Amino acid sequence: MTLRVLFLSMLAALLPLTVSAGDLPTPERGPVLRIQGSNTIGAALGPALVEGLMREQGLLKVHREAPDKANEQRIVGETVQGRRVEVEVAAHGSSTGFKALKNASADLAASSRPIKDSERLDLQRLGDLKSPIAEQVIAIDGLAIILHPLNPLKQLNTVQLARIFSGEVKTWEELGGTGGMIHLYARDDQSGTYDTFKELVLSPRGKTLSGNAKRFESSEQLSDAVSLDPQAIGFIGLPYVREAKAVAIVDGDSQAMLPLNSLIATEDYPLSRRLFFYLPPTGKNPWAKALVKFAQSSKGQAIVAANGFIAQTVQAMAVTPNALMPEGYQALSRHAQRLTVNFRFEEGSATLDNKARQDLSRVLDYIEQHDKTNRQVTLVGFGDAKSDPARADLLSKLRAMAVRRELVKSGVVFREIRGFGAEMPVATNSGDEGRIKNRRVEVWVY
Repeated sequence: MTLRVLFLSMLAALLPLTVSAGDLPTPERGPVLRIQGSNTIGAALGPALVEGLMREQGLLKVHREAPDKANEQRIVGETVQGRRVEVEVAAHGSSTGFKALKNASADLAASSRPIKDSERLDLQRLGDLKSPIAEQVIAIDGLAIILHPLNPLKQLNTVQLARIFSGEVKTWEELGGTGGMIHLYARDDQSGTYDTFKELVLSPRGKTLSGNAKRFESSEQLSDAVSLDPQAIGFIGLPYVREAKAVAIVDGDSQAMLPLNSLIATEDYPLSRRLFFYLPPTGKNPWAKALVKFAQSSKGQAIVAANGFIAQTVQAMAVTPNALMPEGYQALSRHAQRLTVNFRFEEGSATLDNKARQDLSRVLDYIEQHDKTNRQVTLVGFGDAKSDPARADLLSKLRAMAVRRELVKSGVVFREIRGFGAEMPVATNSGDEGRIKNRRVEVWVY
């Protein structure tokens, strides 16, 4: 069996959808699909994916209409017979998507954060929302920390961010800068962007957002406000930096990282995050299933990139060696290229997480297309710090072996399997989120 056949069969297993172009029903009345949730997704990316699906279905005159309510849209097309086809998108924050699934006012939830355990429990009658079919990573995003363009500050660490946004650090002078009082800008409580910032920055350090922060439902409005205020600092999804200035971020012992595409694609950037569609396993809406499948396709991922997010398309990138890298890693970077994907694992488990399972298919496709099946691939494992460095080294190699087991099934013969233990952390090891990010497997090709 060829790798391409295996790739297609694996993709079919992850997305067991039988809808093909032109097959979707178009009822005479009402929307064919209702999407609610994240403003980060719903403002532009979600509607663009819907438009792409509509055009693939052969609909004509595809366009967007804005109802009276802010942050809501209708995407409209027309069949060849002249029948109007509508999809409704309401973008009031990730938590509203899960609430809409519960009260049956949405067919699909868009979220810029993983579903919470409480939400998963609340929706269990709809099936397991954490199953590979239900939880679909459609894009990678990075939270950018933005300043006024003329602010000279170049980098901040996550501890400083927590103290700034909790109101403990009140002036730019306390950070070695100038400008007087710090003005805080943040997304509203319904926002997945805010939830992500809270989970990655505030909560692990026992902080809460200052009551003095100006809150915004709209990403664009927040970014524009920061770019006009010399004393401002805010956080925003990557496509919404606009005229503001993004600073480099340090987390624990990680290097300072700007929100660059390559660092976000691998999720090494400390404030990177995943964007999701949640499709209830018991859901019967064929448009919802078709949109999820389209979003994961090459056409869908091209739309992801066109909208300023990071597509999950696998590419090879050169890595410049530096003195902070272990000697063996420097040697690897001189002779091979790293793929723009990291395999990560479920919390407290050696099981690949849902994104990693999808990435297996993407990596297999890349390996076949570039004729790398025979001893031209090296897997490199990393982990979080342990009291015994030898144990950290062993666990990092075992993670790489877990990925190897999956790819060997498809005929890949590896050049080498390496483990670098707790070296080169990309996040702090003081919290669960950071340890999970540090437990990763990179793919290198010769």
